[in-house]
Amino acid sequence: MQEEVENRTVTLTISGTKLTGRTLKWAIRQFLNHHSKSQAKKAQATAITPRGKQTVAELVGQNQGVQNIEISDKNIRDFDRVARKYGIDYAVKKDTTEEIPKYLVFFKARDGDALNAAFREYSAVVAKKKERPSVIQKLRAVNPLEKAAKRDRVRHKDKGLEL
Repeated sequence: MQEEVENRTVTLTISGTKLTGRTLKWAIRQFLNHHSKSQAKKAQATAITPRGKQTVAELVGQNQGVQNIEISDKNIRDFDRVARKYGIDYAVKKDTTEEIPKYLVFFKARDGDALNAAFREYSAVVAKKKERPSVIQKLRAVNPLEKAAKRDRVRHKDKGLEL
């Protein structure tokens, strides 16, 4: 029997004069025990702490102290992008108790400096978006010019197919 574990092959060899059901049963049991131990090691190695966006329970479960900041902006996705860039472990919770919903951003206490830098960049992104004219306004400015260009154009039904 063979099993491939992380680019290597595990081989089980049985030596004996007679292959009985009992020996085969023993060999299979040994192989399965080895397989379950290797799977347990693999699972233990992959059980790392989550990074980036998490649930509040996961963040609190890491026992590193949690702080929160309130954001009233609707577009929380921009903050997600900036927080991922700075490698902040955070959780976003929507507070709907008030008329205008607010977002609470929970983060680890040790990420305070990184969060300050991320908020500075996030506020710069929001300010830049507010300065930018909307696409609809740009289209309205172009639309009268486009209508004038359409009036000047002459349409011919002749497709150029002459006999």
